Amino acid sequence: MQLSKILRQMILTLLTVSAMYTMVLSAAESRYEEYASDIIMNSLQAEKKESFLRKLYTQLFFVPVWMHEKGLSSAAKELFDYIKNDKTLDTSGKLYQSALTLRDKAENLYASNASMVEKIDLEFKISQLYEAYTNYAYLGSINWGAFNARISNLMVNDVRTEWVLHRPHMDAISVLEKVALGASLKKQLQQEVPHKYHYKALQKELIKYRKIKANGGWSRIVLGKKLRKGKRHRSVPLLRERLRLVGDYKGCKESKETDIYDRCLQKAVKRFQKRNGVVADGNIGAETLKLLNKTVDERITTILLNLDRIKWLRGVDSKRHIIINIPDFMLSFEEDGKLRQSIRTIVGKPKNPTPIFSNTVKTIVLNPYWNLPTSIIQKEMIPKLLRDSNAMAKKGIEIRSGWGQDAQKINPRSVDWKEYLYSKTVPFRFAQLPGPHNALGKVKFLFPNKYSVYMHDTPTKKLFNRRKRAFSHGCIRLQKPRELLKTFASFNPNINFEASKKLLKGKTKKHVSLQEKVPIDVIYLTAWVDYKGVLQFRNDIYGYDAMQLKSFRKW
Repeated sequence: MQLSKILRQMILTLLTVSAMYTMVLSAAESRYEEYASDIIMNSLQAEKKESFLRKLYTQLFFVPVWMHEKGLSSAAKELFDYIKNDKTLDTSGKLYQSALTLRDKAENLYASNASMVEKIDLEFKISQLYEAYTNYAYLGSINWGAFNARISNLMVNDVRTEWVLHRPHMDAISVLEKVALGASLKKQLQQEVPHKYHYKALQKELIKYRKIKANGGWSRIVLGKKLRKGKRHRSVPLLRERLRLVGDYKGCKESKETDIYDRCLQKAVKRFQKRNGVVADGNIGAETLKLLNKTVDERITTILLNLDRIKWLRGVDSKRHIIINIPDFMLSFEEDGKLRQSIRTIVGKPKNPTPIFSNTVKTIVLNPYWNLPTSIIQKEMIPKLLRDSNAMAKKGIEIRSGWGQDAQKINPRSVDWKEYLYSKTVPFRFAQLPGPHNALGKVKFLFPNKYSVYMHDTPTKKLFNRRKRAFSHGCIRLQKPRELLKTFASFNPNINFEASKKLLKGKTKKHVSLQEKVPIDVIYLTAWVDYKGVLQFRNDIYGYDAMQLKSFRKW
């Protein structure tokens, strides 16, 4: 106890000397701080050491943060103003309402000459408000532990995947330490707002949709059958207003805005369809109607969910960056924060989902072999061999006795394949030779990881014409791998693109180690703002939205 009093006296001395407050503490104020510190210290004795209050005030030597002798501290006023001005918050929610209530209570306490105990009680409540707000704003509402448990449960059905998290750097207690040293709480909170993946632009869309909700939202549209351009329908005015609210309908001079589905409205529908990842034909069938009739609350929830996902994605400070968004089936190559290249992708099936993780592209392989993973050997290749011993030869797949350079080629007729159908290991290497029918195509991009996932070419180009492109076993297939190779060659002097094109005409395998490596992030966003500033929505192809919303915290 004596040591704690010495430490408190030290911090009070430092507060005075370094002007941690805007004016030198008077003798009365100094006495107030010391008395408050005693009460804070004694009050927190029963608190668990890991509790936010205990950690916060221990770090600040038990000095009050919010409640000064004669009024609220500047930090408290900034906190209340910051929460009040946060347009992303639900104004009817507990967090927003608590801020209003606590500010009123503080004003009443000071007006009524409240006791020190009452002031410290409110001090703790404001700290808890601060904790709740920083959790909302910087950590988000997803219960990642519950979500990861649900992913683990998928393994019962032989679905194996993972979502690797990158905890946000924001430390609420460290922020208050800086504030105690004279920093502005408002500026500190603003500095901590994520900026990656167009986070702030998505926040603005959330504010826009909250305003739409406050004004009554939009009406449900009912159609008997598919609506095409030139047709009349009583729901056309509702459709026009629906699209006007979200910015897809901008009006046309030639449109009389009647109940006719005219060209001007059709353009707005096409814009809406593109933003939602469906065929932009301008016709309103069942799929488009279902998307139009998603409620404003559903859209707000989806935006909130994806804002919180962005908070836990890796922050990349790199000149170049590859992003693969699974629900969008697209690769984006960023350079200096701008989109340089976009390529259609094929990702894992829902039964073989592509994991969400981060890595670095380090190597490019030309004319690769495809070394088949054990899961595919057992589930697909051994059953084929049991039916036809020449099945692998027909696909250009060699079977060897192991992975060494001296591994012998195996005659499939000499093996009892039933023995390995359900075994934990398969002692043979199945490798498809380079060539036009190789499952990896002609180019492979490696970013070594425990999932054995990489980007590669594919001979099945027709699948890229599909809108929903979840067909792989987990790897990422590229529609235009040679264009990506050309991009890498533009900043890697050890890649000669013209020479590489000639090599790709043959079957000689070649590994190229990149001099300039590129970070890659495989992400899962069903709502985001694109490089043109347009809000996009996509289907929840793996069911992750639904899983995370089961334990999504409301503020």
